[in-house]
Amino acid sequence: MDAMKNLVILGASGDLASRLLLPGLGSLLTAAPERRISVIGSSQTPDVDFQQVVTDAFDSVDALGPAVSYARENSSFTQCDVTDGESLGDLLSKIDTPACLYFALPPRITMEALDAMSGLDLPEDLLLALEKPIGFDLDSAEEINAAVARLVPEEQTFRVDHFLNLPAVLDFMGLRFANQVVEPLLNRENVESIEIVFDESLGLEGRAAYYDGTGAFRDMIQSHLLQVMALVMMDPPSVFDHVELPALTAHVLRSTKIWDDDPATAVVRGRYTAGELDGRSLPAYTAEEGVDPANETETFGQVTLEVGTWRWSGVPVTLRSGKAIGSPRQEIAVVFRRPPHTYSRFGEPSDLAPNILRISLDDECFGLDINLGGPSDQRGLATATARAEVEEPGLESYGGVLRGILDGDPTFSVRGDAAEEGWRIVEDILDAFDSGAVPLRDYRAGGAGPTAAKEPTGHNTASTSERRQR
Repeated sequence: MDAMKNLVILGASGDLASRLLLPGLGSLLTAAPERRISVIGSSQTPDVDFQQVVTDAFDSVDALGPAVSYARENSSFTQCDVTDGESLGDLLSKIDTPACLYFALPPRITMEALDAMSGLDLPEDLLLALEKPIGFDLDSAEEINAAVARLVPEEQTFRVDHFLNLPAVLDFMGLRFANQVVEPLLNRENVESIEIVFDESLGLEGRAAYYDGTGAFRDMIQSHLLQVMALVMMDPPSVFDHVELPALTAHVLRSTKIWDDDPATAVVRGRYTAGELDGRSLPAYTAEEGVDPANETETFGQVTLEVGTWRWSGVPVTLRSGKAIGSPRQEIAVVFRRPPHTYSRFGEPSDLAPNILRISLDDECFGLDINLGGPSDQRGLATATARAEVEEPGLESYGGVLRGILDGDPTFSVRGDAAEEGWRIVEDILDAFDSGAVPLRDYRAGGAGPTAAKEPTGHNTASTSERRQR
């Protein structure tokens, strides 16, 4: 495919475009000054000063250079009703190809837009980029995937999950596959458990129109954490390309089920009540503007899963995400099994802390908890943490997303069947909500989450062994 010329953003007047997509483009163009991209914004909103929207977004990330200047000067706006075939046809007729249509739209509008495109004569080199979530349940995901398949081949389809382009997630790939010391340990023989956590101190932040009909399991666990889990737990690829990685991650999700097939014991959901957080008062979720308490929308979700592959069968994997958490944790944590014998001090049993490999998702920091000392050491056993930080920040996650799209490389996008498998897993959880098997628990804003939730691994290590930082 020729170098991409045009990025067409459907839903360009929305929050996603201005807050994430365009700043990501600015960071990419700063890092790649040779690129020449025209940005065309489109929405039903008339008279949008899109060039100013682009300028403000680029300025928010201090984007500079010739590629940034070109994109800023060659940005334009066209009003378009994406659910109307004639209106969409007029938009496409004005665009030079190769081009990408980026659907920065809710799933229901995306489905209507895809239907409207079915009668159009589309350019052969047109790319379609669909923002997650893909659909709002399994049936709608299958419907969207079928509609896309009627328009363009799978290799020209990008299902965007920006979590797969988080610098720390990409760093984990290098840590695992570029170091012989790590990869041989990542299996059921050596790993006791895995946790992927993305807690936030933020509350609703005025997003009731979207979030109150979605909740933590649909918004975070289905859309993001399951895909990160699949990347972390996939078998080693022979090559890193758009065929191998999506196939391997889809295989992980096909093999995933709720731990013991019992949502009542494996799932926790909660909703924050009023509290104090970072020196400010936060109202209860149900008191937030636009929230309908009858929806029983969860702001905290946690599930323990099993990936029943040869490599991982029997290893519990906990995914967790919560809003209004007082000490938020955002990391991948691999907890290794303890040695088979007790390590005693002067004949007294000693509590042996687990070795934990941690990869922070927010600041690209790596940590490895290891045990030091010995039976004859006056200090006894101690747990030390070896830490390292990436000196130069990587490309922002949406910069990575757009690099893949503009290069026509869907390696780190989500394959259609993987999106459907994510919904299969989560729908079993949502069914348990409807049946009453998983109660909605309250937790205080600024607290640690519902009391039934899993305590983060290793957080209490200091209480059982002397902790030193080295």
